[in-house]
Amino acid sequence: MTNEKQGKITATVASHKKGLLGFIRKHVSNDADAEDILQDVWYQLSAVINTRPVEQLGAWLYRVAKNRIIDKRRKKSESTWNHLADEDSEEQQFGKFTPVADDNPETAFQERMAWQQLWRALEELPPAQKNVFIWHELEHLSFAEIAEVTGEPVGKLISRKHYAVLHLRKRLKIFYDELMVK
Repeated sequence: MTNEKQGKITATVASHKKGLLGFIRKHVSNDADAEDILQDVWYQLSAVINTRPVEQLGAWLYRVAKNRIIDKRRKKSESTWNHLADEDSEEQQFGKFTPVADDNPETAFQERMAWQQLWRALEELPPAQKNVFIWHELEHLSFAEIAEVTGEPVGKLISRKHYAVLHLRKRLKIFYDELMVK
């Protein structure tokens, strides 16, 4: 890398670091992720500056940052079936779908199968139980938010989710046992 290009990268980092980091922090959940994304942006800049000129460098940096934020969200939304030994807690029981970061076709297949089995099992539930489970576990609404929308007491919603969890545990245990044998 020539001194001119190295100087341009150093000047760019100095002039855009604060604003870019602030932009990234607004769109991610923690500072470590923001720092990782910022490092990816700088790496991308150092890689591209050797191959072609970048017009409107500021806009290009923000576009790369936005793409990295989207990539990070996609990676976190990928889920797979993960065994938890402690089955005492409903929250832990359905924490089996955890983020993974691999491109293994077998993992992708298992993920699809797990979600298919979950949706089939959910379809067997009464609509009120199914909806509470989906809202609380998959859409991450609090019971208070669900109560506000439905007009139902929080205790009733918790009870419905409890019965849904019991059904899903029983229904998905067979699938899970088969998955773990393979």
